[in-house]
Amino acid sequence: MRLLVIVFCAILLLSCAKNSGNVKADRTYFDLDSFFLKEASRLQILNPGVNKTVSRNSEEQTKKISGINWENELSLFAESDINKPAWKDSYKVIHNNAELIYKSLDSNLRTREIRIIKDQKGTVQKIIIENQTNNRLFQSFEKLVYMPDSLYQIDKKQHILLIGDNHYLIRGRIK
Repeated sequence: MRLLVIVFCAILLLSCAKNSGNVKADRTYFDLDSFFLKEASRLQILNPGVNKTVSRNSEEQTKKISGINWENELSLFAESDINKPAWKDSYKVIHNNAELIYKSLDSNLRTREIRIIKDQKGTVQKIIIENQTNNRLFQSFEKLVYMPDSLYQIDKKQHILLIGDNHYLIRGRIK
């Protein structure tokens, strides 16, 4: 009898695990997270070279690199996804020809604006994301730009109380 209960519980747990994998979260807005995971997988397979420039406050260094972990490289873009249930009505959606714009209605949200530019076929040509964080100790502004098979850029300005200002720029030109 005890063995029967254990087998039944195991079957129940396995069926729950299978069903939970099939449930897809409701996506109110453009799914940045999935888009950048697919881009990372695609770029990982293509393994393109990148001319990467990194600068901090005017000190700049450029290198040609390959063998990039694209999921890590594009993680800041994916983290700007606004499809959280609590944010369902937190963004104004503007359709402007081939451009889709999401503007934050709440100044406390980190991701303030997302612009997605598509060609006539609906293929993403460019994504621009603006993130901002403000509190008593820290202010940060990020502008992220991604152009598939061409460029990704992270431009970050921050002010930290007692430490001062910093400006970081990461630009990758995909070969």
